[in-house]
Amino acid sequence: MASKPEIYVLDDVPHWAAQAEALTRDLRQRAVEEHGRFLLALSGGRTPELVYNRLTAVSSANEWTSTEFFFGDERCVPPDHPDSNYNLAEQALFRPLNIRQDHIHRMRGEHPNPDVAARDYEDELRSMTHTASGKWPHLDLVMLGVGNDGHTASLFPGTEALHERRRWVTVGHAPSGPTTRLTLTLGVINQATVVLFLANGESKAGIVKRILEPQQESDRLLPSALVRPERGRLMWLLDRPAAEKLTVSYTQSHPRLT
Repeated sequence: MASKPEIYVLDDVPHWAAQAEALTRDLRQRAVEEHGRFLLALSGGRTPELVYNRLTAVSSANEWTSTEFFFGDERCVPPDHPDSNYNLAEQALFRPLNIRQDHIHRMRGEHPNPDVAARDYEDELRSMTHTASGKWPHLDLVMLGVGNDGHTASLFPGTEALHERRRWVTVGHAPSGPTTRLTLTLGVINQATVVLFLANGESKAGIVKRILEPQQESDRLLPSALVRPERGRLMWLLDRPAAEKLTVSYTQSHPRLT
């Protein structure tokens, strides 16, 4: 049975970022205690930058040595390009924390053949997660953002990537910006132990309501609405402006793991 969304609302962006940071660190600790390492897929876009800043401000020097960093999606641009998700993480997270390069698993957005890059990343993910053929990998935490059109990762409404059911990583197509992308598929995302949606600001209020309080079938078919972990937890972390149109009940406290 798919997970019911757990909705957490914080008063402002600083508290929102602090709670995202605290939850990430709590999940890291639990994963390392349970199986020796933490498998984390980072969100794309600008939303996670505030969370990265919090993580670098409060983390100890050796706290992330047992973490393997993956990406939910990547634009097909070089790694030093301003639009690169890896570039943002490198500047705001990896470099300040002195993360070893062999713990960073980036998608090769610069590859001349995106389909080959997608297959290569699937091979790397399979190798790192020790997943047998015919099975889906199990990541500890997948961070996701949500676009105003309801997309998440690089799974956009009406695109083939959204309907991929066999591959772990595929080529996505965006309506604007760098249009060709690499993205994890729903099959991978929905096997995670925790999927954490991060959204803030009043510009997100309308799409958040459509996803969490769907009124019609088109709402239920939005990419973000199709994220339904099969056995894991589905968490939405919002600030008050992003949650202003919600009428469903939500929690105004720290997300708890127990």
